[in-house]
Amino acid sequence: MGSNVTELHWELADEDATRAAGIRLAGMLDGGLVVYLHGELGAGKTSFARALLTALGVGERIKSPTYSLVEGYQGRHRPAWHLDLYRIADPGELEWLGLDALSDPDAVVLVEWPERGRGALPAADLELQLSYSGLGRHARLIPHSGRGERLLQRLALIA
Repeated sequence: MGSNVTELHWELADEDATRAAGIRLAGMLDGGLVVYLHGELGAGKTSFARALLTALGVGERIKSPTYSLVEGYQGRHRPAWHLDLYRIADPGELEWLGLDALSDPDAVVLVEWPERGRGALPAADLELQLSYSGLGRHARLIPHSGRGERLLQRLALIA
């Protein structure tokens, strides 16, 4: 391939487009991935995460982990975890959650508000930044590992 994709940008017109982006990302996964989801309240982090998890084959209702902090699921081919750390004041609070399973290289780990769990989370393969753009959203995907770079390469081919 040779060409290196340093980041991707998507314009997401509405919530349906945000969900479609999650489905597109899920369709490109060939293994585990740790994704840090950034954005203001209401920017679409949970919509994106729910769509991705559903596309991975999670058959049960996908709850927002706002109060439980972490929800675990089993997809068709791999385990998946969805964390929402908005209510965390100190990363030390995560110790009692038993986050060892998050280090499974086959797991998909989606973390909303990852900055609040700094030091207690596995390193990100991919960072998704969602921001308001007119009536829609702007998505910026930034790789932080070889896995993240390979995923962006595949996504760039179909963009």
